[in-house]
Amino acid sequence: MTRNRITLAVAVTAALGLTACTGQAGPSGPGGSKGELVDGQTFTYAVATDPGSLDPHSTVLRAARGVNRFLYGQLINLNDKGDAIPFLAQKWTADTTTATFTLRPGLTCSDGSPLTATQVADNFNHVGDPAKKSPLLNVFVKPGTKATADDAARTVTVTSGAPDAFLLRNLGTLPIACGKGLTDRKRLTAGKDGTGMFVMSESAPNDHYTLTRRKDITWGPGDWDPDQRGLPDKVVIRVIPNETTSANLLLSGEINAAAVNGPDKERLLAQKVFHDDTQISVGQLWYNQADGRPGQDSEVRRGLTQALDLNQIGQVLTGGTGKKSTGMVTVDPKPCTDDTVSGNLPEHDTAAAAKSLEAAGWVAGSGGVRAKDGQKLKLTVLYPTQLGPTEAAAAELIQKTWAELGVDVTLKGVDSPGLNTALFDTGEWDVSMAPVGANLPSVVVGFVSGPVPPGGTNFAHIDNQKYNAAVAKAANKVGAEGCPEWAEAEKALIDDIDAVPYYNTVEPTFGAGAEFRVDDGLDPASIRMYK
Repeated sequence: MTRNRITLAVAVTAALGLTACTGQAGPSGPGGSKGELVDGQTFTYAVATDPGSLDPHSTVLRAARGVNRFLYGQLINLNDKGDAIPFLAQKWTADTTTATFTLRPGLTCSDGSPLTATQVADNFNHVGDPAKKSPLLNVFVKPGTKATADDAARTVTVTSGAPDAFLLRNLGTLPIACGKGLTDRKRLTAGKDGTGMFVMSESAPNDHYTLTRRKDITWGPGDWDPDQRGLPDKVVIRVIPNETTSANLLLSGEINAAAVNGPDKERLLAQKVFHDDTQISVGQLWYNQADGRPGQDSEVRRGLTQALDLNQIGQVLTGGTGKKSTGMVTVDPKPCTDDTVSGNLPEHDTAAAAKSLEAAGWVAGSGGVRAKDGQKLKLTVLYPTQLGPTEAAAAELIQKTWAELGVDVTLKGVDSPGLNTALFDTGEWDVSMAPVGANLPSVVVGFVSGPVPPGGTNFAHIDNQKYNAAVAKAANKVGAEGCPEWAEAEKALIDDIDAVPYYNTVEPTFGAGAEFRVDDGLDPASIRMYK
């Protein structure tokens, strides 16, 4: 069975508890002022791909996590500085191995039943059990993590299965489900039994999802006020793959929000449409290192990377607006700021590329790059179609460059579910252009080490002992105290061409008739509607 596993940085956004850069607050529609706050409205949000399964513990796909922000709450939220603020939990204590959360009083599930500490603990125990094969294992929750509860005191105590430098942030931002969904996970797949601000009222996959705001919610991130004006009564999430269509609908006022990365971004900026921005990684390459794949040989990975002008490809990807990556973590505020890329990725050098391939047993000739047995070097390259038209253009440039070297390249454009199937089910790929987004260095660990699919998220089958050793040292230090070790780990990863992060961009999420904040996806509690 296919599981949704990867956080695509068409944000975390590993994906994953990301904190936004400062966006530009401007008019809520083209050429106009915000107007007055208005209640009872419907907020329409365009997304580029269908989210697939909405089980919050069975996906790290950004599209699904974006929808889940509306349906499932978390114990803490993060403010603009990256500091923890209350959400479902009103207070907490944490170090690198143990965290205790005290829940707010009066919390309820989407069906109106009480949310108990025991139910919250069940979330951690499910993800922490390797037998459950949650893709959040070793991303949010370490294997072997155990949680206990005191319902009377409303406390949940979590003991991590391994040291975690960012234990509070990782545990605190785990989506919390409750009710029948904890025993019947088909209900969670459909977005039921949540703890968030909205409930699913209509589901039409690949077209739209309609959510209704819960009027019993009296809590939210920090000091959020449920009686404030401008909160939407409904949210309609429309699946619109074409960015030009989304931009046109924004300008006509038919939708209220959409992320736009491609050429249409410039005309929206020119119209002074409100937007909130997040820095994301768009330029990454991953080589499949599974047995029998060309990328298993580090010299092949090195040669293919040396052949590429990554700066040129990055410019194509971002329409000339991006900049070179400096590390795997892209979203500010970063706990660590070391540049782990410069000097560790090989320089563009076609002659050196041919020598690296030759060292791996692949020699260029009139019939292309071949092994001694006559086998031709063939690669299947995946690129994510939901990132917009520039992704295909960059993929074609990579194909052209490698073809000039003598490599036979087949391009395959895939949406989020298709990418998930290839990376975590069939394994039928050689190179992936899909970026993995991260707001913490610890988020990367599960994607580049440990169990491979179907038992883990190490989709590229990476085994880098220097990386693992440095991570083990970093995990025992709280937060930024371990930055030198995290930098050592990332440098080892990049030096061995296990990951190739080369370009970032600022992704604006535009709004018309509404304003909001973007962090790990669009924050439902921040939406304000105007007329």
